[in-house]
Amino acid sequence: MTPTREAALAQLQAFIPRAGRAYAANRNVDHGPQDRSNVSALSPYIRRRMITEEEVVRSVLSAHSFAAAEKYIQEIAWRTYWKGWLEMRPNMLRRYNAELAAQRHEMQTNSGLAKVVERAQSGATGIECFDAWAQELTEYGWLHNHSRMWFASIWIFTLGLPWQLGADFFYRYLIDADPASNTLSWRWVAGLHTRGKHYLARAENIERNTQGRFAPYGDLNETAGPLPEDAPPPDIVPLPAGQRPSGGKLALLITEEDLHPESWHIDGDIAGIAVLPSVHPSPQDSVARRFAEGAITDAVQRAGQHFGVGADMVNIADLPSWTAGLGVGELVTAYAPAGDVAIQMQQLEPALTEKDIAFIRLQREWDTALWPHAKAGFFKLKTKLAPHVASFIL
Repeated sequence: MTPTREAALAQLQAFIPRAGRAYAANRNVDHGPQDRSNVSALSPYIRRRMITEEEVVRSVLSAHSFAAAEKYIQEIAWRTYWKGWLEMRPNMLRRYNAELAAQRHEMQTNSGLAKVVERAQSGATGIECFDAWAQELTEYGWLHNHSRMWFASIWIFTLGLPWQLGADFFYRYLIDADPASNTLSWRWVAGLHTRGKHYLARAENIERNTQGRFAPYGDLNETAGPLPEDAPPPDIVPLPAGQRPSGGKLALLITEEDLHPESWHIDGDIAGIAVLPSVHPSPQDSVARRFAEGAITDAVQRAGQHFGVGADMVNIADLPSWTAGLGVGELVTAYAPAGDVAIQMQQLEPALTEKDIAFIRLQREWDTALWPHAKAGFFKLKTKLAPHVASFIL
């Protein structure tokens, strides 16, 4: 995939005719990496907001009724749901990071575990479909959503590997991976997100929805129960309040969490634009790394043209001094949901405060409207989609 907004818009326009009932009927079929005609493949762009949820939904509804396009709109809303759910439970991400660190340490001392994980990641388990998906992931940086579920289920229930290591594998190689949808989707497959409700990959389902490309009869554990978890559910914390710039002299900060600054509502005199390098932990030679870096480069070019101000690539440690050097009172950026960039923002704010610089984080109206409905399962948020679309999108 080409990491530009122009490519995203072209992909969106090509998909629109198929976004209605055809999508609902055919979305579960994985034709393989050479044929993605039954899905949008827009997730890498939406994940970084090179195109936004609002404009995707608005474009789809220009050609389809809400009823016809509801299944596709729900798929977009799933990413919103995961983000909102995690935003209200940041301790879940801290727990996952601690568990992942423990699992990595275990691999250093347990050569048997390390070898099995290596075979799984390199596609050498002997389970044909699983091995093909592992290779497809590292080669293309993308998997059909149904194959992601099958892969995670086989990793957890057939291979018996820690789900945290599987989630980390996906996170490092998927070009659309974000902490919320990746971590929580793996927890859902394992039976931890909705306690006792897990997802089991079944040979018949795989054969049917790969149209016979794979038929792993006898290879899968189709009777496994959900994983147990002793830790209590994390407490729900309030969602952050929205912020707006004061209208004075300011600087902009672009991060990989929102690469469409042209659509930010900015009032004030923009003195400079800073861009943070990608902090995504993808390998240097991976498709995911190239996509992330290319997407940031594209955003820098667009921002410079739109605002008429040059952009500087600035490391997080140098950002307070860079901002102070412009003589501005505010640094404005898009709100970063729970994850690597959000951690950077939390570390940055005290340093800006010391220099009497206000740190303003803009929230998208899409998030403000839908995140509060992510307190429990997806159903509550799903019921809010139609009225939200009616009042905001149209």
